[in-house]
Amino acid sequence: MSDANPNSSLAVSGLLAYCRAGFEKELAAELDDIAADAGLIGFVRTEPNTGFAVFESFEPVPVSSLGEHTDWRKPVFARQLLPWFARVDDLPERDRATPIVEAVKATGQRFSGVVLETPDTDVAKQQSGFCKRFTEPLSKALEKAGRLRSSRTGLPQLHVLFTSPTTVWLASGLAGQCAPWPMGIPRLRMPSNAPSRSTLKLAEALMTLLSDQEREELMRAGQRAVDLGAAPGGWTWQLANRGLRVTAVDNGPLRDSVMATEMVEHVRADGFTWRPQRAVDWMVCDMVEQPSRIASLMAEWVATGKCRHTIFNLKLPMKRRLDAVEQCRILIQKRLASIGPYDLRIKQLYHDREEVTAYLALKR
Repeated sequence: MSDANPNSSLAVSGLLAYCRAGFEKELAAELDDIAADAGLIGFVRTEPNTGFAVFESFEPVPVSSLGEHTDWRKPVFARQLLPWFARVDDLPERDRATPIVEAVKATGQRFSGVVLETPDTDVAKQQSGFCKRFTEPLSKALEKAGRLRSSRTGLPQLHVLFTSPTTVWLASGLAGQCAPWPMGIPRLRMPSNAPSRSTLKLAEALMTLLSDQEREELMRAGQRAVDLGAAPGGWTWQLANRGLRVTAVDNGPLRDSVMATEMVEHVRADGFTWRPQRAVDWMVCDMVEQPSRIASLMAEWVATGKCRHTIFNLKLPMKRRLDAVEQCRILIQKRLASIGPYDLRIKQLYHDREEVTAYLALKR
């Protein structure tokens, strides 16, 4: 195989996606829609609380035919989205590498690197230690077989997902199409002086919902921001530590570490009724309320020019989660339809629980 088109002729068997355990049903529905849009004919395979879902095509298709349908950013509940090409069962305990290498060799595809992963479940993560130990031996075996060329730019990465000690799914990930973090989870450390772990949620949202270039261009020191429902101040602290001047709106108290930044004005008011006297660059919101009410509030701020960009959380019901997300999309669309084109990105983050996080702004 020529490396001129490093991933174009790889024949794949469907789509593989990772999610938070308990959200397989929602992810499966999204995979079904993506596969239909891509023209794939097949079925979804998933089981509750396994942390992943698979779409299996009845016939192999060239990965190049999938185009942007493998973009992990599009489905709400997918932490990672990959075209998969092989499942290897009954791996022998003493030689797991050989069957995996043979399956890779059969494709004729070369890879730039290998990532060993497990679903994000307590049971699966028991294999994480093995995956760390096995990465180097598998990499050497792939190099020996001529399937790994770490010096070659533009080649996809090989993802090896262990769903059990004896079963792996093999998938191909191109930079820019798949999530750049193992298991689709950004590894963030809790800052020692942050007031709450919710600060990690906003940090992850900025990493996940915005590109590196967008973060550099759209969020700059000296800008003004509003945090609705700010207490105890996790999101406010995150913005202030990025150099933004923040109006924190909440009737509850903020932690001393937030006020110590000297970048924060605390306004004791209702986040649903308070409005700034002039437009701000950013508004963020992590209030606990019905998702439709939050979506309507966010759309109103953007439509009336009160903020240029917003990141917000939608707390989902236990049932009909996809319906709740779709309802919010429709509410935002109706409010902004007459204003102009807009950008809405929704994702369930690693630091989310029964919720999703969204970015909304009018297109420039």
